[in-house]
Amino acid sequence: MGNAQAEDEVALFEKDMKEFWIQFKISYGTEQNNQTSALRDLCKETIETLSEKWSKKLKEEDVMIDKIQEYNNEVLEQNKYIAEKEEQLTEIKSKLNQEEEQQQNLTDSIQELKEELMKKMEIKSSRSKAAKEKVEQVSKIKTLFKEHLALEMRRIHDEQLQFIFRHIDHKDPDKPYMCTLCINEQGDYEVTSCTPPLDCIAELQLKLRETNNFSAFVANIRKAFTALSYKQSA
Repeated sequence: MGNAQAEDEVALFEKDMKEFWIQFKISYGTEQNNQTSALRDLCKETIETLSEKWSKKLKEEDVMIDKIQEYNNEVLEQNKYIAEKEEQLTEIKSKLNQEEEQQQNLTDSIQELKEELMKKMEIKSSRSKAAKEKVEQVSKIKTLFKEHLALEMRRIHDEQLQFIFRHIDHKDPDKPYMCTLCINEQGDYEVTSCTPPLDCIAELQLKLRETNNFSAFVANIRKAFTALSYKQSA
């Protein structure tokens, strides 16, 4: 009897434990389901919030990327513009350097021409002075020759000086013997004509240039004309 009662008590305890477990599972499962549902709703809300936030952020980043791309394009355009201007500036500098070089060459050429012109003017002045001195020398002895040697001197065209000798031919004292002289571009004496012609005229001209002794030249011309006259009369 005692064993039967113990078995009943065990069975009753097992039954109570089953009911408690069932109730516990029901209670815990409901609470867990509620918590899971709440957590799921929270997660969903959080995800939606984060999605909206990140979507907005992504849009802002897209706008920023577009602005950055636009800025990069502007920078590229500016760099291209600057490169073009630098190239133009380089060309301008090159042209300026060429113009400066040409200007310097022109200045040097002008200076050289000035120096050359000054030298030519000095030479011309020196020759003019020498010619003037020679003319003065001729003028001084003109009277002397005319009085003592029956010599007449005339200035004819092209600044030439003509010597007319008389009293050469004893048969015809008034017969003229003429020699025409000038000063050439080199500043030297030059015989342009001789009537009648003398074979020794070139030699006498050379001696005059070497010695610059005009009086001796005129005297030698008269001697040559005299010798020619005697030769023709013989």
